[in-house]
Amino acid sequence: MLESPLPQLDRLFDYRVPEALAAAAAPGVRVKVPLRSAGRSARGYIVELEDRGEEGAAGYEGALSDLDEVVSPVPVLTPEVWALARRLADRAAGSACDIVRLAVPPRFVRVEKQFMARQAAAGGEPEDDDAAAPAEAPEPALPAVALAGYSASDAAHLAEPGARAAIAAVATVAVLDEQTTVGHWALTVAELAAAVHRAGESVIVALPDYRDQEELEAALAHVGVDDVVRLDARQARTERYAHFLTALDGRPHVVIGNRSSIYAPVSHLGQIVVWDDGDALQSEPLAPYVHVRDAALVRQEQSGARLAFVSHSRSTEVQRLVELGFLHPVAPTPRYLPRVVPTAEQDDADAPQNAARIPSAAWAVARKALEEGPVLVQVARPGYAPVLACTTCRAPASCTVCGGPLKVGGARERPSCSLCGAIAANWSCSHCQGKTFRFASIGAGRTADELGRAFPGTRVIVSDGEHHVLTVDARPALVVATRGAEPRASGGYRAVLLLDGPRMLARESLRVAEDCLRWWSNAIALSAPRATSVLVGVGGELARSLATWQQEQVAATELADRRALRFPPAVRLATITGTTDAVNATLTDLEALLTEAEWAKMDTLGPVPADEGTVRAIVRFDYSIGSSVARHLRALVVKNATTRRSKAGRAAGYRPPPPTLRVRLDDSEIME
Repeated sequence: MLESPLPQLDRLFDYRVPEALAAAAAPGVRVKVPLRSAGRSARGYIVELEDRGEEGAAGYEGALSDLDEVVSPVPVLTPEVWALARRLADRAAGSACDIVRLAVPPRFVRVEKQFMARQAAAGGEPEDDDAAAPAEAPEPALPAVALAGYSASDAAHLAEPGARAAIAAVATVAVLDEQTTVGHWALTVAELAAAVHRAGESVIVALPDYRDQEELEAALAHVGVDDVVRLDARQARTERYAHFLTALDGRPHVVIGNRSSIYAPVSHLGQIVVWDDGDALQSEPLAPYVHVRDAALVRQEQSGARLAFVSHSRSTEVQRLVELGFLHPVAPTPRYLPRVVPTAEQDDADAPQNAARIPSAAWAVARKALEEGPVLVQVARPGYAPVLACTTCRAPASCTVCGGPLKVGGARERPSCSLCGAIAANWSCSHCQGKTFRFASIGAGRTADELGRAFPGTRVIVSDGEHHVLTVDARPALVVATRGAEPRASGGYRAVLLLDGPRMLARESLRVAEDCLRWWSNAIALSAPRATSVLVGVGGELARSLATWQQEQVAATELADRRALRFPPAVRLATITGTTDAVNATLTDLEALLTEAEWAKMDTLGPVPADEGTVRAIVRFDYSIGSSVARHLRALVVKNATTRRSKAGRAAGYRPPPPTLRVRLDDSEIME
């Protein structure tokens, strides 16, 4: 396999292994090979070796080129990971090398030499054969799995070979000791991982970000798991490669990390856990854009390991798998019901004191809770006043220099442009010539100032993208945090205020309802037992499902609506972006490649104008023809990339534009 961004090179090439390199050449090692043109060379990996004597490659009559070099004797690309990369790339109409680039970190010679020295001292090479070989017979269930907050029957189900489950996490904190408090979900995952690891099998846990990884590490230490390998994007590259090689050494490990940890080259894989699969950070932003949920499903199928999706609020994708019977739903027993108060459902919700951004009911809850400990206030936006508007006509205020939006960065700062930074001196509205501003959006900083004046003498802590706060102590404090940046509180928060709900729901997205429900649920789960959470300004089904802690009902309703409208995950879709000619030609060629029965299971939206002179078309299709559509779309991408100018054009010195077609499968954010 070659490391190349060119889609036409996404296939295996045959090379001859010279005798001098035969001892080091093995499947999975890094190599350097020659290319036909201009004496260039490329890097790649040996995928398989065959002994064909003097006959050469099957079906090829010419002489094979020799390998130039075996870069490293360590087989970093295991057969299991290669099979996973190939399968996922084919499913996403992408290149396997793009997935291998995520799975295998860059090489560092010093780190590799230290690893080889340890292996030599231990008396063997990395054991990857067992990881690659499929299980011939079902393995026995785990001896015992005890999960706090869950019934023995559910724990027994999770212990069965190949068990697949959707676990609803207990919505409260777990106090491990006087200094350590984690979300109960982390304790659940740690207990499950500990049982699998004690049975001599490896575990992979994919988490959205470093905050979740810190929690899980603390929980794993609490349950007695010390063989933890962390694969984290925040690690130094040398540290990441060292941990990757540790996962490769053939011993059972518990691997935790962000989305790329799903490709960890562990042997004896017994359990895959995905925490909070609905988080946007679990979706890979690089081509071929494979979501960690899809990678986990494919790897579970290939390895036969157990699979668990753990979350407080179920995603529609997991809900679909539950309704299909593919995943077994697991809920806490006895049922844990947080105390949630939706202000929009109160009898006097329209009264002035209850229609404010922080209604009187929320003030009362916060004031009482501050007598015991910290209070969490979740807001929608970071900053002080990220959006300004004209006081007179309420139109968004724009910069007079570049036209960018104006903002206020702090209590004592003057309004400035978010794009060019110009100070808005002598500003006037372009619509009504007004001279004064109003705050169209209030961020975490402004909220902290208002709360500080309302509760004099109380600590106010801000946690957002610029202020990283992981934990707070048990002393009274007001913690203002943006969604996803909420720190853990010792013993849990004594109250949670969920502000800006209508603003969060105003986002243009297919997933806005389930995203908001997940943000609110994760914040509520940071509260102490019997603490009160106040949801401000949101009513209807979302508020009722949160108050009754039945988020799966919203997921089921969303899934039913998407089935009626033919949106994912009810169907698969492909987003085709490029020039008008390229997109139209692709749609025409795709119809010609598919059978009449397959085309009947498809429909097309667009093309419509996109960015920078391009257009976008969306093709929706049933799961039953997914592999066929992905294969044909990949062929059309290669066709577009390999189009060459005519001989007349070459003679005239014409240089064609670069490839103008991009295909992305299963993009759920098609409205953004």
